[in-house]
Amino acid sequence: MKLATRAIRTGHQRTGEGEHCEPIFATSSFVFASAAEAAARFSGAQPGNIYSRFTNPTVRAFEQRLAALEGGEACVATASGMAAILATCMGLLQAGDRILAARSLFGSTTMLFDKYLARFGIATDYVPLSDLDAWAAAIRPETKLLFAETPSNPLTELVAIRPLSEIAHAHGCLLAIDNCFCTPALQRPLEQGADLVIHSATKYLDGQGRCVGGAVVGPAKQVGEDVFGVVRTAGPSLSPFNAWLFLKGLETLHLRMHAHAASALTLARWLEAHPAVARVYYPGLPDHPQHHLIADGASAGAQAQQRTGGGIIAFEVTAPQPNWARKAAWSVIDATQLLSITANLGDTKTTITHPATTTHGRLSAEARAEVGIGEGLIRLAVGLEDVADIQDDLARGLDALEDRR
Repeated sequence: MKLATRAIRTGHQRTGEGEHCEPIFATSSFVFASAAEAAARFSGAQPGNIYSRFTNPTVRAFEQRLAALEGGEACVATASGMAAILATCMGLLQAGDRILAARSLFGSTTMLFDKYLARFGIATDYVPLSDLDAWAAAIRPETKLLFAETPSNPLTELVAIRPLSEIAHAHGCLLAIDNCFCTPALQRPLEQGADLVIHSATKYLDGQGRCVGGAVVGPAKQVGEDVFGVVRTAGPSLSPFNAWLFLKGLETLHLRMHAHAASALTLARWLEAHPAVARVYYPGLPDHPQHHLIADGASAGAQAQQRTGGGIIAFEVTAPQPNWARKAAWSVIDATQLLSITANLGDTKTTITHPATTTHGRLSAEARAEVGIGEGLIRLAVGLEDVADIQDDLARGLDALEDRR
């Protein structure tokens, strides 16, 4: 089946009731026919439901569907995207191991690595995302996992996944790719050689800002046994109701992602020409450093890994003086009347935020500067409203900013 069909049909095992829509199994536990059956289930000798912390039919349907979309052998759903990253690290690493990560990461991921995993003897080294030579040079004998977001949050920097996977495998390391910004509708890292795919299902997989969840997709051993073991024991589990909402979100994923991307490209071109905008970061623009990795790019070739530029744009506003950059960015954000001022993304509603004081606000000023997150930077997650309305709402603040120059 093609991707759009798998997103609608995979994972639903119709019950004797003959339902057309996937049911929600809102139950904490399951009943056994006999003591012997209970023993067989708990020992693993017989497959089946035991307890909804780690076996639930609705959650399993979501896991099977997402695994089919990503092309992975197994999927484990979690309570959030951050829980997916934590479960991956706890399941696959131990004290003394090291992570090699891209310097451009979501702020909470960096905090997880540096503040919490480090307490348990798992250290993290950082390299520039797109610099493959830096990745290769920074691997140590203790390095076990390479971790990257592509595109990155919020500057939409990309890394070529296949060459990075070759570097990882040459040193006996696993490669995990956070595919939150693209989803399998626009990019499938496993096909490019990655070992693991991480999702914050809260974002585009849901698509309507309704609930929180996460997932890990990959091989049966590493994901289906090692990561699953952490979820089973520690309990960062996805609720059946949220799994059901994600199942409904996946049904329209293919349509939504291409619509997000089409509007984002229109807005990126408009922002690029606006006098109050100093710079636009969007992979779909020809001047983006990794534009050749976009399949619909004019220069796309064998390296293309991402079907469109996606739905996320970052842009820097101009300011009369450098120390007024935050004030200028906030004035543009506050002037909007249609857009939602929130740090979440992947919604049908366009969202706008100031990364330096929200998503990456817990990082030091030096750490933000190192990855290029300045005070004048705004991140726009383009929704599904009419693109002319989004443009008009942004123009209100940008035009006023230009008039004050």
